[in-house]
Amino acid sequence: MLRKLYDWTLSLAARKSAEVWLAFIAFIESSVFLVPADVLFLPMALARRERAYRYALIATSASVAGGIAGWFLGYYAYESVAKPVLALYGKLDAFEALKSRVGDEQLILLLVTSGLAHLPPIKVVTILAGAAHVNLWHFVLSAILARGARFYLLAFLLRRYGETIQAFVEKRMGQIFGVVAVGLVAAYAGYRWVGG
Repeated sequence: MLRKLYDWTLSLAARKSAEVWLAFIAFIESSVFLVPADVLFLPMALARRERAYRYALIATSASVAGGIAGWFLGYYAYESVAKPVLALYGKLDAFEALKSRVGDEQLILLLVTSGLAHLPPIKVVTILAGAAHVNLWHFVLSAILARGARFYLLAFLLRRYGETIQAFVEKRMGQIFGVVAVGLVAAYAGYRWVGG
């Protein structure tokens, strides 16, 4: 089923309404959808490299808006809506364990790492931030920085290097963002350890 969903999402890049679909996929990815917006963003930016930054703006804006929707879902409808969604994806137990162990600072850090590298999946963190009542403005700022960094870096690379970097982006960019995310977590842990 996931492969069919992935293929369907990829097929949207060729449509005239691709920008609308990009906004829609980026929005729902941040709160309930399994397939990342990158699946649609990459072929669109490669096909029309002169529009890569425009697509980055669309993806970032819609992703942040979707994150806000996820935050509201966690804040106002955790029991009635968010729990069943998390259970559907098999993330409820991990979510509950995470919710009981993290504070605002850790959640903002998780938002940045999930926004950059999908570690953990962004939909989990946006709902968690709402359920834990993280300050909405801190949440939004973190989401803009993380999602913007991801999409604009991808736009820069695809615009500058085009198809020559496509394989690298598709296979290695997740690992690079993952290393950056781990570095941020390590820096935070070091800061907390030194700071007491």
